Amino acid sequence: MPLKNGNDAGSRRNAEPAFLVLGKLRRAHGISGEIALEIYSRIRELLSVDRTVFIGESYQPFTIQSTRPKGKLLLLKFFNIDDRLNASELTNQLVYTRSDHLPGLPEGEFFFHELMGLDVYDTDDNYLGVLTEILETGANDVYLVRDHAGVEVLIAAVEENILEIDLEQGRMTVAIIHWYGEGD
Repeated sequence: MPLKNGNDAGSRRNAEPAFLVLGKLRRAHGISGEIALEIYSRIRELLSVDRTVFIGESYQPFTIQSTRPKGKLLLLKFFNIDDRLNASELTNQLVYTRSDHLPGLPEGEFFFHELMGLDVYDTDDNYLGVLTEILETGANDVYLVRDHAGVEVLIAAVEENILEIDLEQGRMTVAIIHWYGEGD
């Protein structure tokens, strides 16, 4: 689940977002028009040479001329941005890709924005709530599900727990682990 998105941007109740955030531009670097990007996406091919990205709230298109790593950042050089002053005008802007430009994923894998807003049910068809947040823990992702009363359930996003994801129906079926002593 490689991309981050804003709250509720992928809700089943709304249309799929047209744009997804790839990162945030930081400071200009050097004098030739390079600018540092704080990367939010794990899909590096979306930030490769000759790819078009969209910058700022107006989604202005820019084509990447070159890239190179700089620590945890990626230095980007865009066509038609040839000096530090022009690059500096992009500072603190978000960089987006169009959701229809995403590469296909293997069967059974999903982007974050596709999962956000799914209605979550247990194996007995009890409604648990809506998937509102995905927490990246390092070991595995954890889904935060919130019901209408605001009660939250955390579900480890592992194969044993996530039994079915049906994007067409906007539904996820999960196995709830009951701990010994619970409810006794």
